[in-house]
Amino acid sequence: MKNIYNLITFLLITGLFSCTHTPIIQNEQAKSKKVSEYPSDVIQDWNEVFLQIEKHAEGYRPGPATRALAYVGLSAYEGVVSGMPEYNSFDGRWEGFNIPKIDPNSEYNWPLVINASFEYLLPKFFSQARPQDLALIKSTYEKTNNIYLPIIDEDTYNRSLERGRNVAEAVWNFAKSDPIGHEHHLNTSRNYDWQQAYKGDGDWKPLAPKFELPVGGEWGKARTFSLTDDKKLCLKPMPYSVESNSDMFNSCKEVMIQQSPDFNNHITPSELWSDEFVGYTFSYGVRFLSIGNQALKKDQSNLEKAVYMVAALGVTSNDASVACWHSKYTYNKERPLPYIQRNIDKYWELYYVNPVTHENSYVPPYPSYPSGHATMAAAAAMVLSNVFGAEFKLEDNSHLDVEALKDIPRLLMTFDEMSAEVAWSRVALGVNLRGDSEEGHRFGKEIYSSVRQLPWKK
Repeated sequence: MKNIYNLITFLLITGLFSCTHTPIIQNEQAKSKKVSEYPSDVIQDWNEVFLQIEKHAEGYRPGPATRALAYVGLSAYEGVVSGMPEYNSFDGRWEGFNIPKIDPNSEYNWPLVINASFEYLLPKFFSQARPQDLALIKSTYEKTNNIYLPIIDEDTYNRSLERGRNVAEAVWNFAKSDPIGHEHHLNTSRNYDWQQAYKGDGDWKPLAPKFELPVGGEWGKARTFSLTDDKKLCLKPMPYSVESNSDMFNSCKEVMIQQSPDFNNHITPSELWSDEFVGYTFSYGVRFLSIGNQALKKDQSNLEKAVYMVAALGVTSNDASVACWHSKYTYNKERPLPYIQRNIDKYWELYYVNPVTHENSYVPPYPSYPSGHATMAAAAAMVLSNVFGAEFKLEDNSHLDVEALKDIPRLLMTFDEMSAEVAWSRVALGVNLRGDSEEGHRFGKEIYSSVRQLPWKK
């Protein structure tokens, strides 16, 4: 009897001990899937929406479009970075960039977070979007929500959308704190007096017959994410000279040779990369977003790769546009056309035609050096080479929906080859000198090196 009593006592004691030290799991921590476990469809869909809206947006070329991409990309990234174990948040890195904390004990659906972020921000960055653009935003938002609503619980659904909106609101507040960048599209010539900057022949000035005001005179002071002020200025251009043996004179002669009469009255391959005209194509500042989206589809990339691509591409393109425009208005160099008409052939005209207004001899209304197309293409191409590999090749089908451009042959090229073609296209169109494009191509790559040094990964 005593032995039985002792056995019962032992079992009771050990049982109590066991209950005291073994955790009772009543509210097990919910574990969200990794971002990499989802397909990239939600990013691809919103990229297409962004490009469609930007195509018709007045005042966004070149800077405001790249700026908008930077912030919407960062918002998507910050909203889901908790599900990307190898990546860091940039919370607190820039003054005023304060991201709401995530609940580590709750489950999130990352595509829904991204969906809510884009839906919140696009109408704000495109404050004059057309009714059909707003309808497209709404339908895209509902499309993704309807995919996940039937397959996740209501709490996770609502929590995920709230997460996306909260992060987007914080990013929007940060964006508004940049006095130069915020709503720059409403007046792209504000706070700049070209007459004060003009010193004589060789400097930029408005051209007859339209005498358009300079675009983006103060854009070079907008916020950057990776560049200090000393990295916003490219190398010096060639010295101005009218001597027939000078680099300037011979560079302008080269432009004249490239402008063969064979280019007249039909679309040239160089115009495939133009992307200058509102309502015709999206802008050259975000051309590589279209190319990157095509790469996501070809690569069948997961959501993590897509999120990083959009964030890095946005930050890089923004910084490239700001630094390029800072350099343009620092050096203030005129386009080839006025030089040629003053010093070589006063009757010479460009064959470059605005396909929307049919204006002949089109010249962009801002300084020539360095080339904006070359700078932003080179920087963006470096991002895509980093994401997909330097040898990744693609036929860029960005403009198959544009009647005049759809039959121009697309070549299978690497991203760097594409950016080199973009740079040369500006010389072939007669709007930049070789030196403008070569320095832009070099400068864009240099800018990307600063973006890459940001602490993206742990």
